[in-house]
Amino acid sequence: MPLSDLLRALAVILLWGLNFVVIKLGLDSLPPMLLGAMRFTLAAIPAVFFIPRPRTPLRWLIVYGMTISFGQFAFLFSAMTSGMPAGMASLVLQSQAFFTLMLAAALLGEKARIHNLAGLLVAATGLLLIGLQSGSSMTTLGLILTLCAALMWACGNIITKQVGQVNLTSLVVWGSLIPPIPFMAMSFWLEGPRQIHQALSEVSGTAIFALFYLAFGATLIGYGLWSRLLSRYPAGRVAPFSMLVPVVGLSPSSLILGEKLNEMQILGALLIMLGLAVNVFGGALRRRGRALQQG
Repeated sequence: MPLSDLLRALAVILLWGLNFVVIKLGLDSLPPMLLGAMRFTLAAIPAVFFIPRPRTPLRWLIVYGMTISFGQFAFLFSAMTSGMPAGMASLVLQSQAFFTLMLAAALLGEKARIHNLAGLLVAATGLLLIGLQSGSSMTTLGLILTLCAALMWACGNIITKQVGQVNLTSLVVWGSLIPPIPFMAMSFWLEGPRQIHQALSEVSGTAIFALFYLAFGATLIGYGLWSRLLSRYPAGRVAPFSMLVPVVGLSPSSLILGEKLNEMQILGALLIMLGLAVNVFGGALRRRGRALQQG
């Protein structure tokens, strides 16, 4: 991978890693469902007037928007409002890789390999350690909601597989037209017109920055660069970069928000990262080992 594309990959990781701190700052001024509605409205408009619609049936576009956009971020924003630290959210959300593995096996008939199951077991142990520490720096509800967000991300991944070869940026932009409607419905139901009016009338500069960062930085620029890399290289070469997202997410969360992990949470975080590494690199290492034995 030439230096220019390596810098693009690192830019995506930086944008997505800082995303969690920005979400936390946005939630300080805006309720979660309203934040979601405004984020995806900005991500879709005016971009839909300049980017052609992906060549996929409308039903797939709706299901994609309802899972990876509305479902994921409705749960994630609610989790971070309910006591889930930003850095820990960036880590636990990566369990989407294992939810994707299980859903692909159950729904698409894809076979899980030994290294996939080993990575799942290691990461699950890490999640268990983190879950046992709920109450010290996070809530049990926050952890459960973040896992639900990871499951929605995984559902969106399965939908993306079903959609097939389409431009990822186009899919993200047009898929962003779907979530504002359910987000606003949930906002009126859960947050109410009075809270919505108060939040909009007292919106801070920090909240406005968060909205533009989430819509244009994390969504349009991030996915745009990511789709460019996926169009140039095999997915197996690009996907491992996403493992750096929790590293970036944990660092500014500690420096900017003052979030700290205890010893057991650090151990759990390391186990999740190890599980992800086994899941991503385990197959290549096994093949290399066999080649050395045969050679």
